[in-house]
Amino acid sequence: MTDLLAARTQMALSLGFHIVFAEIGIAMPLLMVLAEWRWRRTGERAYYDLARRWAKGTAVLFAVGAVSGTVLSFELGLLWPGFMRYAGPLIGMPFSLEGFAFFLEAIFLGVYLYGWERVGPRAHLAAGVVVAASGAASAVFVVLVNAWMNTPVGFTLDAAGSFASVDPVAAMRSPAACQQALHMLLASYAATGLAVAGIHAWMLLRGAQPAFHRRALAVALCVGGPAAVLQPISGDISARVVAVTQPVKLAALEGQWATERGAPLRIGGWPDASREETRWALEIPYGLSLLAFHDPRAEVRGLRSVSKEDRPPVAPVHFAFQAMVGLGSAMALVALWAGWVAWRRRDVTSNRWLLRALAFVAPFGFLATEAGWIVTEVGRQPWIVQGLMRTAHAVTPMPGLVVPMATFTALYIGLGAVVVALVSSLVRQTSGERA
Repeated sequence: MTDLLAARTQMALSLGFHIVFAEIGIAMPLLMVLAEWRWRRTGERAYYDLARRWAKGTAVLFAVGAVSGTVLSFELGLLWPGFMRYAGPLIGMPFSLEGFAFFLEAIFLGVYLYGWERVGPRAHLAAGVVVAASGAASAVFVVLVNAWMNTPVGFTLDAAGSFASVDPVAAMRSPAACQQALHMLLASYAATGLAVAGIHAWMLLRGAQPAFHRRALAVALCVGGPAAVLQPISGDISARVVAVTQPVKLAALEGQWATERGAPLRIGGWPDASREETRWALEIPYGLSLLAFHDPRAEVRGLRSVSKEDRPPVAPVHFAFQAMVGLGSAMALVALWAGWVAWRRRDVTSNRWLLRALAFVAPFGFLATEAGWIVTEVGRQPWIVQGLMRTAHAVTPMPGLVVPMATFTALYIGLGAVVVALVSSLVRQTSGERA
């Protein structure tokens, strides 16, 4: 394994591990705040118990997310010093703002956890709102950095290719900023909301404490359901931005090798790099041109428009994109089903087929997120900053990077085992109480 591959693998493992806890840190505070709000409005004890238990889970997962996020921040400097030296003047501001939001979230999470009997009801609920808002803000600031890496702006270059002037505020307003932030937030609420809904649906199927789990399912669906339905719309917006700003990435997503007008939309298929064609795909005529540009005759650039060394690995990007779309579509359909049942004023919890569907799609959101980050990061290769800096030029010259890669992999396995044990304990505590 080369040092470049070891560094990329370590970063991929770190990001893939952390992103799950980042999503939970965005959405779980909203769930616990809604549960407390319902308790204070209705006085039902089930909502109080729900808020307390979700707060415990939030604290555990927040701690693991903080550890993995800290590791990521060190890895950026240790593994990619060339990138930090080059891009630091432009991405320093959003990273600083993310740190501020993170500390705000940590402080008010402490107030929320230990302030139930120590602060007033309004102050306690407000602390939860701050936790939810700062968690979302923290994610947005990090995503702004990634958006800049995909669509770099906010600078001018001198004759040597170095930055002649920088504007960090303009860099935060890159063309991909709004759509990536929206996509990430919706993904977080959809993945976490439907995962929580799936857990409580499974508990209801087993007959555990119906009153508690019915209310938990309702709150989780209120957050995860709308987000899951809106996510495909956000994905369409994202694809159109990618079509304009990163046409080679779009070609890899769709397995589009030739530049053509009226390009078809491909479902499935096997991208064959040696033959430069995508085999066995179901093709919808004019579909890609229509979706990417809202014009069935629009021209779509193919992978052959750039040299082979400037193309991303097509197969993993294409398969990850197909997986993301398939998983997200399944979540949206189940969310629409639940919304239809609720709109007809029927009890969602009495529909056992719907409960089974919710339990089945529970992990889909996190799997779709992992696939989406493969699309975003691998689809940009060989660039760490699109069109400006190659990944190979950003990696540290220090040899032996396979050693820290193996070390941090072991760390993540250990952290994952601890999380599974703690969350399983909380679930067993809940499932042990039956009506």
